[in-house]
Amino acid sequence: MIVTATPDLVLDVLEAADPVTQRAATAKLDALKSSDADFAATMDAEAGKAKAATADQSAAKLAETQSTAINGAPVKVIKAPASGEVYRKFEAFILQTFVETMLPKESEQIFGKGTAGGVWKSMLAEQLGAQLAKGKGIGIAKQLEAANAAKAEAAANADAVAKAG
Repeated sequence: MIVTATPDLVLDVLEAADPVTQRAATAKLDALKSSDADFAATMDAEAGKAKAATADQSAAKLAETQSTAINGAPVKVIKAPASGEVYRKFEAFILQTFVETMLPKESEQIFGKGTAGGVWKSMLAEQLGAQLAKGKGIGIAKQLEAANAAKAEAAANADAVAKAG
């Protein structure tokens, strides 16, 4: 079976787009069009303006969880995961490597041959490791969390002693 790419892919996407969005994009491209300037230079200049505007906006709205980008679309700030979740994912990764080494080496009839078989085997090990860590796991996450809490408490006590003395 031969698949041929549509030569007017951009036009097909443009026709499928929302008409209001299409007109806005066309207007922006028309505004960027200049008969005497190089298109690449114009795009680089516009990208520089957008970068500067984004830097100004992020400095002004650092504390907000959402800000507005150049085109008005909302941008979500991603929060760091809880520390327990990080340890659980680490434990899942360790369990994945354990499970992957325990799976049979000659398993072409189960997983397939070559790279595809290796990918399927790796995906199975990843899911098994995640499920094993989801419950009580084997205790790696708990030990790391306790060690980190003790380290943070010792640092807080050292800071308190330094401020008092």
